[in-house]
Amino acid sequence: MINVAIDGPAGAGKSTIAKAAAKELGYIYVDTGALYRTIALSAVRLGVINSTEDTVKMLDTISVKLGFSQEGTQCVYLNGEDVSDLIRTPEISMGASKVSAIPQVRTFLLDLQRNIAEENNVIMDGRDIATVVLPDAICKIFLFASPECRAKRRYDELIAKGEQVNYEDVLDDVNQRDYQDSHREIAPLRPTDESVMADTSSLTLKQSINLVVNIIKEKI
Repeated sequence: MINVAIDGPAGAGKSTIAKAAAKELGYIYVDTGALYRTIALSAVRLGVINSTEDTVKMLDTISVKLGFSQEGTQCVYLNGEDVSDLIRTPEISMGASKVSAIPQVRTFLLDLQRNIAEENNVIMDGRDIATVVLPDAICKIFLFASPECRAKRRYDELIAKGEQVNYEDVLDDVNQRDYQDSHREIAPLRPTDESVMADTSSLTLKQSINLVVNIIKEKI
């Protein structure tokens, strides 16, 4: 099976770009961030998001699964409930950063991610795909953009959804999450020696997709 690992900071466009690249290449797209967001959603609902001990205990009581449509679109299920849309809020984004630093959470989700990659040609994106989840991936890409660029994209996305947000607050969230993700003890965000660095700061979405597709084609 052909496995492609795409890592990078929050707001770099990994999900959108990886999804489009997977569709063009005929691969399955796996958004691992959605899995951590789902854990965070459960923790927020139960009021345990700020307690590592209680979050770990919660893992024994929940079910997290991925599903794919015939078009390859990913859906994520929490105890059988499709929460694909509910996990896309700033609160859950910050919660995902918290729970992803818990070793037991990462172990809980690791086998699920690897099993999908063993059975399908996949493009999988996240924070530690090349370093931990799929260290033998044939193609490793580190996708990034400046914090200001990522904050502007996120701000525009939230405004388009009708949410009342302030750009400076969004930028603060981006910088805070960057720090959390790159300084955590377990699987910190970083490129590998084999990772191809892809800066999308000055690229359009179409250009970014073409860049990633070309990198993958060169590797395989």
